[in-house]
Amino acid sequence: DTLTNRVNYREVKMRTLHSSLIKPLIRLHSPFSTPIISPFPLRKQFLYLHSSATPSLQKLTAMADNKTAAVDGNSTSDHVSGSWYSVPDLRLRDHRFTVPLDYSLERCSSTKITVFAREVVAVGKEEQSLPYLLYLQGGPGFECPRPTEAGGWINRACEEYRVVLMDQRGTGLSTPLTPSSMSQVKSAEDLANYLRHFRADNIVHDAEFIRKCLVPDAGPWTILGQSFGGFCAVTYLSFAPKGLKQALITGGLPPIGEGCTADSVYKAGFEQLVCQNEKYYKRFPQDIEIVRDVINYLAESGGGVPLPSGGILTPRGLQLLGLSGLGSSTGFERLHYLFERVWDPLIVQGAKRRISDYFLNAYERWIGFDANPLYALLHESIYCQGASSLWSAQRIRALNDNKFDAIEAAKVGRPVLFTGEMIFPWIFDEVHALRPFKDAAQLLAEKKDWPSLYDIAALKDNKVPVAAAVYYEDMYVNLKLSMETASQIAGIRPWITNEYMHSGLRDAGSRVLDHLLAMLNGKKPLF
Repeated sequence: DTLTNRVNYREVKMRTLHSSLIKPLIRLHSPFSTPIISPFPLRKQFLYLHSSATPSLQKLTAMADNKTAAVDGNSTSDHVSGSWYSVPDLRLRDHRFTVPLDYSLERCSSTKITVFAREVVAVGKEEQSLPYLLYLQGGPGFECPRPTEAGGWINRACEEYRVVLMDQRGTGLSTPLTPSSMSQVKSAEDLANYLRHFRADNIVHDAEFIRKCLVPDAGPWTILGQSFGGFCAVTYLSFAPKGLKQALITGGLPPIGEGCTADSVYKAGFEQLVCQNEKYYKRFPQDIEIVRDVINYLAESGGGVPLPSGGILTPRGLQLLGLSGLGSSTGFERLHYLFERVWDPLIVQGAKRRISDYFLNAYERWIGFDANPLYALLHESIYCQGASSLWSAQRIRALNDNKFDAIEAAKVGRPVLFTGEMIFPWIFDEVHALRPFKDAAQLLAEKKDWPSLYDIAALKDNKVPVAAAVYYEDMYVNLKLSMETASQIAGIRPWITNEYMHSGLRDAGSRVLDHLLAMLNGKKPLF
């Protein structure tokens, strides 16, 4: 670290000693600071609703242009940067940005939240002039990966980029919205109004804010969007393309039609799920009887058994294991090994059979809503533009109930089919961590006036080089819908492959990223 960085850091520390560098969810007003956020500010602050367009980026540009870029480790009132630290073969530096909750309001009027980003470079490249690459995480509602060493796609990216890992607002260290923090909001209406600011449009606003703080001369950067991060990348291309040098997308081309596209997503999703279930049971035919046995046990146990957290495991809840088990490269194997230990051994003659604590704890870790509740609360809203979802997955499931009724399947001897990336209203009854947010979830499902997330005219006139990996058997982002979107983005180069599943960037990150970069830098020319 340079002496200058240490001095600047001390200066920032003195200025922020009263609050600490990590901003709490709620801060009382004092003469020395501005409140960071209140989840229940004056109701008027929540009354602005978009009907068909995202807020202009002009206010954001003006805010960022009026500050000195903190590219050398210096900090401003809206940006605090830390000192460099190390993991094997990488150097990292933390950044915290104070951003508006609502970019449509004047800066002084909007409440504030913190967005966290981690800067990553290869060892020895801290002071080199490198182009920037922003990683947009999948989700919604999940934080960026925490590097422990130089491996995978990060290792490849750091060969030529300065990587920025941004925790999307509400996740990780970006004013995280957890079951405990959201419990501070006592009104379902206030929580629903608060959560409407946590979709792709505002994630892009945050990214632009950070870019203008970090990148020298506020120049454009490259973005890499995985899954939902790809959805954010297409929003970026729609509304802030001047901030982009290139866009790389892996398993994340969203449906971009007006209204709510969730119905088309889930219709395609249930069709793909039938195929994924068939493949799973062909791999592990012994699991057909095991899963049926568990479903019958749950149905005969009053409809379910208690979970360690206080929730309940029901037959339809058991089907949720397909969300993680059917769509990733090792998902089939992990699901099979999970069911190997579903029953407690009978070590005393005459003892009743019961589902093991091992399985019940593992089930809750698989579902994971206690750590990332935003995924459940906002999932269907990512498909909404000026229309409500009205629990789309539940409605489309009802049309397929002859195939996905677990109790009926077990009764008549059919294989029980697992479900996939779908959120159902009853989850907010059966998952303990989500129960307090049932009413807010209902309000979000009914909300009609969601702002636009995409601009088809802008995408058809796109000038930013785009390369996208489209996975042929992707359970989460449908191939056909992805290619319909690709046809609307000028200049995009799709790479359709069945070599990887949706988890390709995680499983073979270096190869996937290298392939996409080669498509844009001339190493893989058009043919």
